[in-house]
Amino acid sequence: MVLGCSEPADEAPPQTAAVAKLKETLIERANRLELDTEYVPPPGDPMEHHTVGFARTLCSAVFVTGLDADFAAKSVGYHTAPYEFRDVVVNRDVDYVNRVVHLTLNNGVVRSAKHIGDLGCVPLPKGATDPYFEPLDIVSVLPDPATTLWPMGDVLADEPIPTDIDSEILAQAVEAAFELGAMTAAFVITHKGQIIAERYADGIDMHTPLESWSMGKSLSAALMGVLIQQEVYDLWQAAPIPEWQDEDDPRRAIRIVDMLRMSSGLRCRNDGDPGYDPDAGYPDHLYLYTGTVNSFEYAATRPQQWEPNTVGRYRNCDPVLINYLIRLGVEGRGDVYHQFPQQHLFDKIGVRNFVFQTDPYGNILLQGSILGPARDWARLGNLFLNDGVANGERVLPEGFVKFVNTVAPAWAADGRPIYGAFFWLDGRYPVDMPGAYGMGGAGGQNTIMVPSRDLVIVRLGHHEGGPVWRKAQRRTLALIMEAVPPNG
Repeated sequence: MVLGCSEPADEAPPQTAAVAKLKETLIERANRLELDTEYVPPPGDPMEHHTVGFARTLCSAVFVTGLDADFAAKSVGYHTAPYEFRDVVVNRDVDYVNRVVHLTLNNGVVRSAKHIGDLGCVPLPKGATDPYFEPLDIVSVLPDPATTLWPMGDVLADEPIPTDIDSEILAQAVEAAFELGAMTAAFVITHKGQIIAERYADGIDMHTPLESWSMGKSLSAALMGVLIQQEVYDLWQAAPIPEWQDEDDPRRAIRIVDMLRMSSGLRCRNDGDPGYDPDAGYPDHLYLYTGTVNSFEYAATRPQQWEPNTVGRYRNCDPVLINYLIRLGVEGRGDVYHQFPQQHLFDKIGVRNFVFQTDPYGNILLQGSILGPARDWARLGNLFLNDGVANGERVLPEGFVKFVNTVAPAWAADGRPIYGAFFWLDGRYPVDMPGAYGMGGAGGQNTIMVPSRDLVIVRLGHHEGGPVWRKAQRRTLALIMEAVPPNG
C-alpha cells in the first residue's frame, strides 16, 4: 500500500477504508510528535518555479535524450513541471545553436535552462545566461564498449537463455511492458548478470539517457556507500553539515543513517506528504529542483519538525543533504567533485552514459535530476544484486546492500514498511516478489532487484504514459515471475 509518496509512485492509491485509516493514523502520529519550530515556505512565484522545471525538462529531453521538442513538451517531465501548468508559457524558444531553452510566461517573465555538456542542462536564475561554475568534461578510463563484453561494454556473449526460463512467457512480459499507451521507452532484464530480454521504442537505443527522476536517490546511496567504503564517512556518525555545528543546534543529532532512511525529521514539505496543505506555499521538495538557488545550502537551513529516526517522510532534503556530504567529502580530500562518480563508481561497473545534472552552483541534484540509459541502470542494479562487489572488487561496504533493503525503523513505526535507505522494498510492488527492492522514479521509472531469482528489471518511459504503465506493470512483473523460476 503506497501513501503519501508522490514520487516515484505518481499514482493515487485506491481510497479504501484501510487507506483512509492509515492516512488518518499517519497524520495523527506526526502531529503528536511534531516539534514547535517555525516553517517559512520557499520564496518566489510558484508559476515561475513550475516554468523553471519545464525549461530544464525540455532542455534535457531535447539536448540530452534527443527527443522532438513538441513531443517532449507534451509527454515528459510532469514531476517538476505539471502538465496542467504549462499553458502559462506563451512562447517557447528552443535555441539549437546555443543549446538553451527560453520560456516566456503570460506575464512576460522569461525562464531558461542551458545545456552545458556532460552535466546536461542547468536551470538559470532569472536574467542569467550561464551557471555560476565552470563545467568540465567527464573523463572515463573504460575501453571501447563496441569491442568489450557486457557488462563492462556492450557486446553480449553468445549464450543461450537458460533452459529453465520460459522464453515464450518472457517474450509476453516484454510485450506487456510496451502496451500501447504505456509509452515505455526502454526495457531490460538481466538474469545472473546476463541480459535475457531487451527492447527499445523507436528512436531510443542502449545508449540513450532517459528521464529517470528519483532513481537518482538510490545512486546517491551508492556514492555515499563508496565514501563509507573508502573510510571518508561512517554510516552511524552524526552528519557533519557545516550549518548544524552550533552547540545548541538540535540538528547535530541527525545521523547519516537517518537521512539515508528518509527520517531526518527536517521540516521540508512534499506535495505527497500525508495531510499536505497546498495553501501553505510552494513545496520545498520541488523548490530544490526549481529554485535556482544553492540547493545544498537551502536544504541545510530547514528546521527540525520531528526528532530524527521517529517519523518517515519521502522528502528531497534528505538526499540533497547526502549529496552535500558527498561534495564535502570528495573536495575535502582534494578530489574533483564532478569527476568522482565516474572515477570511483561508474568505471568499476561499466557505466558510461549517466547524465547527472546540477543547480546553478554546480551541486549535483541526485534527488532526481538525472538521465540514464536502461543498460546503465541494469549495471548499477547488478552491483547491488552482487552485494556491492564488481569484478572482484568490493565497491560498497560489506553489509551495505542489506542495510539499504531493510525497512527503515521510522517507516515501520509509521505503519508503512515499504522503504529502506533510498530504496523501495517489496511491499511497494503490485505483485508478490518477496525480498525484492529497487530504485523508483516519477513517471514509472523502475530498476528492481529480485535476489530470489537473480533478476534485475529496468523499465524507463515517458511521463505521459504513467497511467497506462501502472496497469501494464502488474502484468509485466507477473509474467516475469512466471517465466523465471526461483533459484534452486
